[in-house]
Amino acid sequence: MNTERFIELIKSNQEPLRRFLITLCCGNREEAEDIAQDALVKAYLSFPSFEERYKFSTWLFKIAYNTYLDRGKRAGSNAHFAVIGEDGWIPEVSVEEDNFKYQGLYQALEQISERERTAILLHYIGGYSVKEAAGIMSCSPGALKLLLMRGRNKLKEILDLE
Repeated sequence: MNTERFIELIKSNQEPLRRFLITLCCGNREEAEDIAQDALVKAYLSFPSFEERYKFSTWLFKIAYNTYLDRGKRAGSNAHFAVIGEDGWIPEVSVEEDNFKYQGLYQALEQISERERTAILLHYIGGYSVKEAAGIMSCSPGALKLLLMRGRNKLKEILDLE
């Protein structure tokens, strides 16, 4: 593949990647943009080794997710998710906004593990198959299904859903 093909693939995946990273960064656009820049540089440098038999978006999201995890490890913090908006991703909401209608869901998502949140985000919100989401998270499909089940059960309990 050549540089033109890389640019074409990035353009078609740029908006979903941006929304994914904003979600992972709790709506912090600046942090998400920094991670996106790092991930795109890594993807560009690794592009010659990309195998076209794989889905480009899965490969790109895996790079972005690993970049996100690396940044969190360097910062020594546990990143949090932001709430899910009407379009299935995170609305960019300022801290000053008083009437945040998704606050209950936001608080519930913060109470489950980062891996459970990521699995839920990728599979249910991002629309990735179990196999694709497992590939992004570097786990087996069985492990991803277990993360999804545990995350769903915890969210049901926290949100007091039947």
